[in-house]
Amino acid sequence: RDCSRPTTPTASRLTQKLVNLGDGRSSNHGWNENASILGEVATQQVEYRYLARKTGKEDYERRSGRVFEILQEMQPADGLFYQNIQEGGSGGCPTFAGSPVSFGAMNDSAYEYMLKVWVQGNKKEDMYREMWDKAMDGVHDQLVQKTKPNGLTFLADRDGGRINRKMDHLACFMGGALALGAYTDPKGMDSDRARRDLRTARALTYTCYQMYARTNTGISSEYVNFNARTETGIAPEFRDFDGEDDMQVPENAKFYILRPEAVEAFYYLNKLTGDPIYREWGWEVFQSIERYCKTQYGYGSLTDVNNPNSVQDRMESFFMAETLKYLYLLFDPDSEIDPLNKIRDICTIRSHFLFLTLFYSAFFCANLISQMISFLV
Repeated sequence: RDCSRPTTPTASRLTQKLVNLGDGRSSNHGWNENASILGEVATQQVEYRYLARKTGKEDYERRSGRVFEILQEMQPADGLFYQNIQEGGSGGCPTFAGSPVSFGAMNDSAYEYMLKVWVQGNKKEDMYREMWDKAMDGVHDQLVQKTKPNGLTFLADRDGGRINRKMDHLACFMGGALALGAYTDPKGMDSDRARRDLRTARALTYTCYQMYARTNTGISSEYVNFNARTETGIAPEFRDFDGEDDMQVPENAKFYILRPEAVEAFYYLNKLTGDPIYREWGWEVFQSIERYCKTQYGYGSLTDVNNPNSVQDRMESFFMAETLKYLYLLFDPDSEIDPLNKIRDICTIRSHFLFLTLFYSAFFCANLISQMISFLV
C-alpha cells in the first residue's frame, strides 16, 4: 500500500470538505482539527460511478472508489469506523483520530454506501459487501441495545469504551438498510445472518415509530435518550426519567427539521416485506406533519415536538427531496421502483434514483414532483 504518491490534493485521496476554485487548494474545517469526516468522504461514490458510466470518464469512478479502498484497509477488527480521519499518519497513510462511533450525524451515509455501491455493481464487487457485513457484525455485537422495561431496540453510540444510550433520528435509516442487506444477502434470506438483520431492521424501525408516537405532536425529536435501567438500578444520567418511560427527549434535541429517515425505513420495509403496518405508521407521521408543520406557503420545522404551536419559518431542502418522496412512494401501490432487483432504482443518500437514461430521470422527477404536489393539495 503506497500512500506517498498523491493523486488528489491529499496524499491518500480522501475527500476534503473545502476547495478553493482559484488555486485548487483544499482543506477541512478547522473546528474539526482539519480531520476528514467519515460520512463525507464516503458519500459520493454512487453518484460518481453513475456519472462515469454515463460520460465514459472512468476517472470519476476510480477517484471516488479509492476512498473505499483506503477505508477497507483501515476498517477495525470489529468493523466499526471512527468518525474522524487524519492525514499524515504512519508512512503518510491516514489514521483514525479520537472520535465516537455512531450511525447518526457525520457517520451514517458511509455504511449505507457500502451496501448500495455493492448493489450498484450488480453485487459483484465483494469488497463493499464484506465491509458492510463486517460492520453489521460489529453493530450487533456492540451497539444493538434494548431498553427496560419494554425492550425497545435501538442503536447506541460508542465513545471510547463507553456506550452512550442515545440514538439520532438519522440512525433510523438503518431499518431500511438492514432490510435491504438481508434481502440481498449472498448467503440467502434463510441464513442466520439475513434473519438476524431483518429481525433487527423490524425492531429498530418500530422504535423509530415510537419516537414519533410518544410525543405530543406525533413527531420525533432530533434524537432521544434511552432508559438505562438494569437489574441493579438505573444509571445516574437517567434518574430523571418519569415512571416507566423507555425514552426521553433531551432539552437540546427537542426540535424537528422535517427529517426523512424514519419514513425511509417504512418505505423499504413495506416494499420488501409487504407488511402494511409500515404504511399505517407512515400515514400517522404524514398526518402529524400536515397538522403541525404545514404553513401558508410550505412546511416548517418545529422547535419543540411536545409543543404543537412551535412551527418555524424554515424548511430544509431534504423535506421535498426525501421525506415527501418516500411518503409518496410508500403510498403508491403501482410504483415501478424496485430497489431490490433493478440497479437503476438504487436510491442515493439524498433519495435520488439512478435511471438508465438522463432523459428518463428528468421526466420521472418532474412527473413525481407534480404528483407529490397534487398529493398535498
